[in-house]
Amino acid sequence: MLERIIALSIRFRWVVMALVIVAAAVGVWSFQRLPIDATPDITNVQIQINTEAPGYSPLEAEQRITFPVETAIAGVPGLSYTRSVSRYGLSQVTVVFEDGTDIYRARQLVNERLQSALGQLPPGLSPELGPIATGLGEIFMYTIEAEPGARKADGTAYTPEDLRTLQDWVIRPQMRNTPGVTEVNTIGGFVREYHVTPDSVRLAAFGVTMAEVVEALERNNANVGAGYVERFGEQWLIRVPGQASTTEDLLNVVIATRGGVPIRVAEVADVGMGEELRTGAATENGKETVLATVLMLAGENSRVVAQAAAAQLEVASRALPAGVVASPVYDRTDLVERAIGTVEKNLVEGALLVIVVLFLLLGNIRAALITAAVIPITMLMTITGMVQAGVSGNLMSLGALDFGLIVDGAVIIVGTA
Repeated sequence: MLERIIALSIRFRWVVMALVIVAAAVGVWSFQRLPIDATPDITNVQIQINTEAPGYSPLEAEQRITFPVETAIAGVPGLSYTRSVSRYGLSQVTVVFEDGTDIYRARQLVNERLQSALGQLPPGLSPELGPIATGLGEIFMYTIEAEPGARKADGTAYTPEDLRTLQDWVIRPQMRNTPGVTEVNTIGGFVREYHVTPDSVRLAAFGVTMAEVVEALERNNANVGAGYVERFGEQWLIRVPGQASTTEDLLNVVIATRGGVPIRVAEVADVGMGEELRTGAATENGKETVLATVLMLAGENSRVVAQAAAAQLEVASRALPAGVVASPVYDRTDLVERAIGTVEKNLVEGALLVIVVLFLLLGNIRAALITAAVIPITMLMTITGMVQAGVSGNLMSLGALDFGLIVDGAVIIVGTA
């Protein structure tokens, strides 16, 4: 059988050469589309369901949020198992599906089940699905810092609250537009808030309850549209801007009327800028900073996305005020480049060693060259298969190639011929 295959290959050598050239060309084309990473991503198909519950203890989060969510998810097609974590102010349920499940279909099924669970959750809580990312999706990190001596326009120094505001409103929206990025998480600094602090003594003196204060703030903090008036063939839009934008606006909100006299928030509460409660912080060299993590969309090329994130950060940094800088602290590109360098070195040394051994053992230059030509052709065909199977090029997949085994068949065929 082997002799017949060899004979046919020699007889139709030009057809064989054409097939080899086509396979090599397809391999070169596939190599340009091969996802490159440092290590293989073996994360299973999973979806995280996060529910923020301010003020809830871990026990309350488990009983009132985590358990109803897990119960609603039970029985979803393709479900493997679920696990959960209940912390102060947070419930997180991780839903793991069987291998091969389409992530987008799985998210749709989970979202449908969550709709049925909303009626069992406390009012005001809304579960959200986590980003479409894997355990190795953290490909880029950067910090927002103020240079020594940097001052704001009013002459004061930048605070962690100012840096967090710049991250949330200037840098983060631009970074999320990077192709292949699914989420940008931020830790450190303080989220700016308006704080309305009622005084119980003044509330009792004016006969106003806390519920009335909350209702008044909700009712008087929204813009209202009132249609339009047509005049001389033109439409004049009518709107009532009622959204509060300053502390003075909140202070002037009318809560109720007693004896024809309006009672405003300023008379029963103090209003000022404050900071959101937090349970963690980020530090660099012993100094508090704002740290952001860029998450890659599952299945993307980590090397390409990390490079795009670094370029986008440079563009976004131009919008920062003087004295504030955004500096990368982790770039997956560096790790991938070092991993690829290691693989390239091992592959080149291995190929050269095999070629030298072939020259010494076969004792025929022509036979050795023909056998050695199998190495690059096999590599290109292997890369084509990796691209079609969705396997990334990394230390494990590329480092496992053994040129000694690859050329064994070629040595036998050449020897038989």
